[in-house]
Amino acid sequence: MTGLALPAGLDNLRAVKFVSWNVNGLRAVLRKNFLEFLDAENPAVLCLQETRCSPDDVEQLWPARYTTYWNVARKKGYAGTAIFTKVRPLSVTQGIGLTEHDQEGRVLTAEFAEFFLVNVYVPNSQRELTRLDYRQQWDRVFLRYLKKLERRKPVIFCGDLNVAHTELDLANPKANVGNHGFTPEERAGFDALVKAGFLDTFREFEQRGGHYTWWSQMPGVRARNIGWRIDYFLVSAALRPRLKRAFIRPEIMGSDHCPVGIEIT
Repeated sequence: MTGLALPAGLDNLRAVKFVSWNVNGLRAVLRKNFLEFLDAENPAVLCLQETRCSPDDVEQLWPARYTTYWNVARKKGYAGTAIFTKVRPLSVTQGIGLTEHDQEGRVLTAEFAEFFLVNVYVPNSQRELTRLDYRQQWDRVFLRYLKKLERRKPVIFCGDLNVAHTELDLANPKANVGNHGFTPEERAGFDALVKAGFLDTFREFEQRGGHYTWWSQMPGVRARNIGWRIDYFLVSAALRPRLKRAFIRPEIMGSDHCPVGIEIT
């Protein structure tokens, strides 16, 4: 292989599938369709956000082909991330190395041979914007963390970023200007990721609106596709030649978010 070499054990596949899903409680989605989804989708790597549990809280019913890694919030039943992977990473790191930002289990980084994979659950600024100042701090330190990793090798990062980047990324942009998830400050945080050289993989293939990853749980909202695109895969520009597809799975139920993914060769 020339160019990007995939992790040992993955490089013999024609395309490697990475999937991300905010499950809004892993214990809850395990009682619904999680195992069926995992079997049907069969990703090489699955990143979960908002797990809301530790590995000791759930029966480990997933296939033995997956090794799992966890970052659990100190507050029980809150936030949290996990990575399921068919190939063991070289290393796995919890958090970003800053105590003030590492209490909620929001970042889990797996180092593979030729790239880092970062699973992130970005803080919500809250309905009354009570956490907007903190969110802006988070955006800055998280970007610095990504760029520090990128000095060593390319980066793939994914997860619930809790922001609709542009007006194409939510069904009712005019009505939501200034609301949490669509404030100028949060959108500027995403702009900074793009300016730093990271590519929104879905927009590399699809420029139209109407593609969403989160819907309110109010009756009929999801059926009418009144949603927001707040779950993403972004990659270092160096990985663009290997990016073959980006996709959203709106038909997958079980959470108020749906899975998103990419395939690379």
